[in-house]
Formats: sequence, structure tokens, C-alpha cells
Amino acid sequence: MKIGILGGTFNPIHFGHLHIAEEVFSDCGLDQIWFVPTCQPPHKQLADEVSFAHRLAMVELALADHPDFVACDLEGRRGGTSYSVETLEQLHCEYPNDQFYFIMGLDSFAEIGSWKDYPRLFELAHIVVTARPGFSGSLQQLLPVAIADRFCYDAESKNLSHSGGFSVVSVAHTCRDVSSTEVRQLLLSAGDVGPLVPKLVSDYIRQHKLYLKG
Repeated sequence: MKIGILGGTFNPIHFGHLHIAEEVFSDCGLDQIWFVPTCQPPHKQLADEVSFAHRLAMVELALADHPDFVACDLEGRRGGTSYSVETLEQLHCEYPNDQFYFIMGLDSFAEIGSWKDYPRLFELAHIVVTARPGFSGSLQQLLPVAIADRFCYDAESKNLSHSGGFSVVSVAHTCRDVSSTEVRQLLLSAGDVGPLVPKLVSDYIRQHKLYLKG
């Protein structure tokens, strides 16, 4: 199968995450997309210290009406700091016959040189780069200099081909300018998050009194 991997803290998951998944699923002709909540993010503090179990539960609720989207608890089972390269290595071991498409925003791709063992990422999966509000630049320009010679650029598709056989693919989708930070701020001020998150997720947040100070 062709499986998209969409990682993140999902703190909480929102319609922007689902929108990205829907467009990548269609554009890349995938069979499934797996949502992989981070256990402990390596590059930032986890806001409000919401547990992995809560964040995974919210992802499962958000995907209830999406039969081709799957909540994956791999990083929670592994525990500790969640590194994408370790997740892709583990997926290759557990699902050797599947092909993986690792989904990230243009903002993350621009900083990929700071990721653990980042050259290895391009040897484990196709990298699917999606647009992000406020960020610009071509894939070729944003590649770390240290590995740029391992890629060939296709001017027609504007994609990059890695010497190992995988590609870096740009998906031009219609951005939904929403963030988990915005959702948390609205919840803290008793605002309406209905337009930003699935109802089952907002109900879960209220039930468990998440994202409330004090």
C-alpha cells in the first residue's frame, strides 16, 4: 500500500490537519494516511502538558468519518522523544511491503537540516511538502547544502528525485489558516472552536476539561 504519514503533536487536532490529509491523499493517490501523534516533540515544548493518551483519543475521534485515515500510536508505544527518522525506520521494519509518504509543511522542510539524521529521511520515504501560510521558497532552494548533490530537479513537475529512488514532492493545496495554538487560545477565553475542530473533538475537550489554566 501507499501510506501517507502525518505526524504532529495534534494538540489538539483541527480541520487544518484533516484538510491537508485530504488533499495529499487525493494528489498523491494514496491508499491510507496514518496520523501519528508525537510522544515528546524534539523541537518544542508540549503546550499545556496534554497527555499522549488524550491527544491520540482526539485524533481517533476526528477520524471517525474518514475510513482511509488511521490513528497510529507507534510513537506513544515507543515513548521518549519522538524522532521522525526512528519512526520511519520502525515502520519499515513492521511493514516492509508498504511504501511511505512522509508529509510535512514547507516551514518544517526549510528547517529539516536541524532534524536528527535528516539525510536518512530521504532514503526511507517520499517526502511530501505542503504549503504553509507565510512561508515561501522552492524545494531546491530549501534543500540543505550538504545533501543537495544527491538530488535531481525536474523543472516540469518542480519535484526532486533522490539518488536512493525516493522523491520530494510539492503539493499545492488550499491552505486553511488554523493552528492548534489558535484553538487553545480560543478555549482558554471560552471562545467558539466549532469552526476549527470536529464536534466530537470539542465535546471530548469539554468533557475532560483540557486546555484550561488553573
